Amino acid sequence: MAEVGGSYHPTLTKQQEDELQSVVAKILVSGKGILAADETTEILGSKLSALNLENSEVNRRKYRQLLFTTPNFGENISGVILVEETYNQKANNGERFVDLLRKQGIVPGIKVDTGIVPLPGTLGEGTTQGLDDLGKRCAEYKKGGCEFAKLRCALTVGPHTPSHLALLENAHVLGRYASVCQQNGLVPIVEPDVMRDGDHDLERCQKVTEQALAYTYKALADYHVFLEGTLLKTNMVTPGQNCSKKYTSEEIGHATVVALRRGVPVAVPGIVFLSGGLSEIDATKYLNASNQVKLLKPWVLSFSFGRALQATVLKEWQGKDENLKKAQKLFLQRAKANGDAQLGKYEGEEASAAAIESLFITKYTY
Repeated sequence: MAEVGGSYHPTLTKQQEDELQSVVAKILVSGKGILAADETTEILGSKLSALNLENSEVNRRKYRQLLFTTPNFGENISGVILVEETYNQKANNGERFVDLLRKQGIVPGIKVDTGIVPLPGTLGEGTTQGLDDLGKRCAEYKKGGCEFAKLRCALTVGPHTPSHLALLENAHVLGRYASVCQQNGLVPIVEPDVMRDGDHDLERCQKVTEQALAYTYKALADYHVFLEGTLLKTNMVTPGQNCSKKYTSEEIGHATVVALRRGVPVAVPGIVFLSGGLSEIDATKYLNASNQVKLLKPWVLSFSFGRALQATVLKEWQGKDENLKKAQKLFLQRAKANGDAQLGKYEGEEASAAAIESLFITKYTY
């Protein structure tokens, strides 16, 4: 690539670009999406505690093993996001979880941020940590079998937020992170998350989402990020958790696609939505509605769900070995429903009370 004003030098070789694109292609398989098994020790621990289970390494490992050893696990799952602890853990047979996933044709990924801290001078806004020694960590994860990474930046919606500073700072973090990942052979999942905390309406969320995307892709351009070797993980456009007005799935799907069309370059191959505390059923319905919108969508619209793939599974399991197969069956049902929604072919289902329960947590971190 030619230099621009003498200030630019190609960041990746053609071989590196091709490798990144091949990983993206393995993730964006028709009818499949990502399981985000990247809850922190504290967050997963709170879920275990709700089941009267100790927040121990043993119980966390047992739960992740339940998911990864589900028969036909890869039928509707193409990738899994791990945390450091799970990345280092092994199954009962001594096999590393990373290797177990790869054997099933699943692409292992890794969460690389180290949490959100307050952003001084703002009204309760934050910025994401994790850039320190990121290059070294990415190189180790790549060597250990991971092929993509994830870093989340969260934006709050209020009368005076998100601020220009918060939008700028979080976009900068995502740009720098994406650049470092690609230098080390990992596909970066870029995650600007417009959170559902608040009483804002659908139109407000759409506007803020458009702003977040505009800032994010300006930063990625500034850092010379190879967009074809990235994925976007972002929120679907929904009203705030406390909004009194109700919207249909079709309205949410349309607002989501319009926001994406206004902010996401065509070069980005795919968008894997986060579920953001939506109920399992709502997350699936909104993904399906987005895929059914009759507007040009140049990217694959898929899912990278955590809570919306696991809530009923955890409740069924209860930490008991005798519930393992039933819990795995429920996981397959949720994965299949979202696989259908990724194709725009979800036709609804008989949902349990757990599946329609809101999974919203105020100021959620994971």
